[in-house]
Amino acid sequence: MSDARAQGLPYGGGDGTRAVRAGLPEPAKYEPTLPGPVFAAHYHLPGEPTGPYTYGRDDNPTWTHLERAIGELEAPGEDDVETLVFASGMAAISSVLFSRLRAGDAVVLPSDGYQALPLVRGQLEAYGIEVRTAPTGGDAQLGVLDGAKLLWIETPSNPGLDVCDIRRLVSEAHARGALVAVDNTLATPLGQRPLELGADFSVASGTKQLTGHGDLLLGYVTGRDAEAMGAVRRWRKIVGAIPGPMEAWLAHRSLATLQLRVERQNATALAVAEALRDWPEELGVRYPGLPGDASHAIASQQMRGYGCVVSFTLPTRPRAERFLDALKLVDDATSFGGVRSTAERRGRWGGDAVPDGFVRMSVGAEDPEDLVADVLHALDESGH
Repeated sequence: MSDARAQGLPYGGGDGTRAVRAGLPEPAKYEPTLPGPVFAAHYHLPGEPTGPYTYGRDDNPTWTHLERAIGELEAPGEDDVETLVFASGMAAISSVLFSRLRAGDAVVLPSDGYQALPLVRGQLEAYGIEVRTAPTGGDAQLGVLDGAKLLWIETPSNPGLDVCDIRRLVSEAHARGALVAVDNTLATPLGQRPLELGADFSVASGTKQLTGHGDLLLGYVTGRDAEAMGAVRRWRKIVGAIPGPMEAWLAHRSLATLQLRVERQNATALAVAEALRDWPEELGVRYPGLPGDASHAIASQQMRGYGCVVSFTLPTRPRAERFLDALKLVDDATSFGGVRSTAERRGRWGGDAVPDGFVRMSVGAEDPEDLVADVLHALDESGH
């Protein structure tokens, strides 16, 4: 039983209550409600090496609290779910791919996913694994699914914000003998719960909105199947892709404000998207929360919140760079999900198939009116 369940947290507790209390240990007199980070490479271990903590690469009490907390957010009320935390989102992604696939297997990846996936593809192919790709939108990955061992879904996709039907893809994949992993980074567990939609793994970068302060790197994998999660755990042990205890503690501390941050950021993202949509120029605005967005219908069926990322395209690279320079409240930086708004011309990295003027904006926790005014001013200023 999870600690929060042991404390009597109602099965149907709200997101805010769950985020504030998830993963906390049983209250103990004179002890902190959230214990501090445990810095230990080894533990006292007389006799046979049994018990939960033996060596620092295998487990840590600070990880345990965080893993339980994330599991409670990803699958509320379910005791058979396991979560494992990693040093980064890419470490978590790699753990699923490389623990489940062998030479001769086939895997389906999104062709429009996170820009590091092409690097992963090269390594998979070097190991003799067949990699197939298709876009996220229109459930196009179904067209290359036959015979695959694993389907990797990223929805909403980053940075294009396309959405696919998780239930449909999971049903088809399972019918064809494939496992399904969903990258849930952009949605967060408060916006979307892949395991409830049938996925085998929910994987995410905790670097982004989950922790929300841009001050740590973290990743996690959540799943129900004990054998599959055991393989992921072995992979973590083999490669040593473990988070530091301080990062794990900071992440758990940050979860307490997750619902507050998500609610504010997502609402402001919609306001920004609406302002961009109504701008006199056609900007090709993408945000799943806009009723007219190509992803809105399916997103509304499987998402409880649409995320904090908005994308749009300015006519040229110079115009996009002038726009970014004119912003006062938005930092020109990569990553997304932080309480301080950021934006970047995504094409500068070279890994995404986007136009030169494509801008990915991560909406923070600033006052909506201030942020919208800043964006509109920068659009006007950059147009001269």
